[in-house]
Amino acid sequence: MYELKTKETDNSVIEFIENVDNPKKREDAYKLLDIFAETTGYEAKMWGPSIIGFGTYHYKYESGHEGDAPLAGFSPRKAKISLYFATGDTERELLLKDFGKHTSGKACVYINKVDDIEIDVLKVLINQSIKFLKDTYPTK
Repeated sequence: MYELKTKETDNSVIEFIENVDNPKKREDAYKLLDIFAETTGYEAKMWGPSIIGFGTYHYKYESGHEGDAPLAGFSPRKAKISLYFATGDTERELLLKDFGKHTSGKACVYINKVDDIEIDVLKVLINQSIKFLKDTYPTK
């Protein structure tokens, strides 16, 4: 049976951020922590060793694969900061046009620093991700 690697843990979010080597990235992680917590209304939790997640939802795919994941989150990685929003939401791509300097992959949006992005658009992206996931995977 497939075992999920990224699960919610009891590890300290603050301790994780304090261990970020790059001082500017650490400062940006604290800014994002405040923005995500304020925007989502959820407490920050560690997911796996390196993702700071907010809220949770349970997904189940047609393949039968299922699990839990954060509604939104971020990770201050060495190369770039990864932002986690819902995938499959067409609204996300429209919002990213006004987001600022970033690159995006299937599951993540990558930024170099918080100063490169529009905070107001970030807040809309966070809220849109939560709405999309709650609509797609309603709790029973």
